[in-house]
Amino acid sequence: MRERRYPTDMSDAEWAVVRPLLLVPDWLRGRGGQPDAYCRRAMLDAIRYLVDNGTKWWAVPADPPWDRV
Repeated sequence: MRERRYPTDMSDAEWAVVRPLLLVPDWLRGRGGQPDAYCRRAMLDAIRYLVDNGTKWWAVPADPPWDRV
């Protein structure tokens, strides 16, 4: 279980549906590259926050940084 910080954060059930739709990073398949700098779920939560609140990009909560979302 993950604690929800904002009402727009995905529930565990929603994440279970979305996660298989994301591409597997090359570094996990042994093809090189680097691990993700930010959690994919946190990135999607930030996007959902932005869409729901209609806020400016730089007003997105600090984690992950707005310029990475």
